[in-house]
Amino acid sequence: MTWDLDKIDSLLQGHDDYVITREEDCLLIANQDGIDAWLAISGEQILVESLLFSSSQVKNKAALDHEILSTHMVFPLTTVGISTIGGEEYYTAFGALSAQSKAESIVIEVETLFQNVASFLDAYETHLK
Repeated sequence: MTWDLDKIDSLLQGHDDYVITREEDCLLIANQDGIDAWLAISGEQILVESLLFSSSQVKNKAALDHEILSTHMVFPLTTVGISTIGGEEYYTAFGALSAQSKAESIVIEVETLFQNVASFLDAYETHLK
C-alpha cells in the first residue's frame, strides 16, 4: 500500500494518546507528554521529525555533536540532525521509512520517535545552557 496523509491520519487516530492536526502538507502529532512531531510524505519516504532544542541553547556545540555521534547507535530508528527554521538552527530528531511500509511500521516509527525524543532530552541536557 502506498500511504497518503489521509490514510496515515486515520491510522494514527486509533491511538487515544495522540492529538493529530493537519497542517498544510504535514500532520502535527502531539503525544500526552507534550512532545510534538511532524509527519510528511516526501517522494517514496515518510518522514517524522521533532524539534529538540535550538543551537543557541547549547553551551559547546562541538562537545554535543561528539556525544551525539558517539551515542547515536543507542537510540533505535531515530537520528539527530540540525535543521534551519526561520533562520535559526535547531537540533532535531527524525526517522524515515518507505511510503510502502506496513501500518505497524508507521506506528512503531512514531512511537519510537516520541520515546527517543524524551531520551535525547534527558541524555543531552547537560549540554544546554
